[in-house]
Amino acid sequence: MTVHPAFSVIFLTTLIGVGQGLFLALYTGQVYALFHVLSAQGDRQFYAVGSMIALAFLIAGLVSSFFHLGHPERAWRSAAQWRTSWLSREVIVLPGFMACVFGYGVAHYFGWNVPLFTLGETLQVDLIMLIGAAGTLLCFALFVSTGMIYACLRFLQEWHTPLTVINFILLGGASGFALAAGYAALAAPALTGFYAKWALIITVLAFVSRSASLVRNHKLKPKSTLQSAIGIRHNVIAQKSQGFMGGSFNTREFFHGKSAAMLRSVKWLFIALTFGLPFVFLTWGLSSSNPGLLLMAFFVQYAGLIAERWFFFAQANHPQNLYYQTVS
Repeated sequence: MTVHPAFSVIFLTTLIGVGQGLFLALYTGQVYALFHVLSAQGDRQFYAVGSMIALAFLIAGLVSSFFHLGHPERAWRSAAQWRTSWLSREVIVLPGFMACVFGYGVAHYFGWNVPLFTLGETLQVDLIMLIGAAGTLLCFALFVSTGMIYACLRFLQEWHTPLTVINFILLGGASGFALAAGYAALAAPALTGFYAKWALIITVLAFVSRSASLVRNHKLKPKSTLQSAIGIRHNVIAQKSQGFMGGSFNTREFFHGKSAAMLRSVKWLFIALTFGLPFVFLTWGLSSSNPGLLLMAFFVQYAGLIAERWFFFAQANHPQNLYYQTVS
């Protein structure tokens, strides 16, 4: 697992997160309307086009992942270890989720809403709702699989926490609901308030969760030291060379090469772009019913997510850097 922030992986995780969040927003709105909690409801075209937008983000994320593969033609083999590998599970769940998103949009477009059965006395369930329910289960399975790829790594303490999975879910949800608010302002104004308010709530929850992970990681103490790494118990050991005359796979893939000041700058940048400014734009756009402000909230937040994900990878301290980080 690399802690060098590869932009292919950054775009993969952030783009599919937006697609997941947007789908959840669309289906949540429909479920609320079904239970009469939400009086307004979008038309068939609103959900059909929205599903295709979500699918476009998922496809873009999938395409970006291929730039991280040394042999893309062997990508299908990554699903073989599904019993033990979270990466394999992600590879399996993602196409299934994409199929549900596509089916959800197609079902809306063609109006396949004939009731199949009734729950209770009045709740009618149709094919669209069943596809949406299946998509929701796969969506959360995908969030968990993606997050656990990193959270399961015990030797990377910054990632080995339930907060990693929670942050993936909340950050994807916040960006998806923010996009849904901007989209609704253009295509279904009556739903704008619903999506914008939920985007605000999830953004605040994401801020709390991500702040908790930042505080936790700041307090971490490395389990490995130079003494334990080389098996020498001398109190004073200093690394003078990385062990190579030039670069190597280890120095390229397991260390970002940036200064501590750079990391601090990126941290405050992503906090402002992911949480602070989107909250302002969402609140302003909600009060003024301005589609431009709501869309701006999404675009600013997505820029912040790119910075957040870069910081997420760069902050992880791989134990092998005890050998290769310093250059004499």
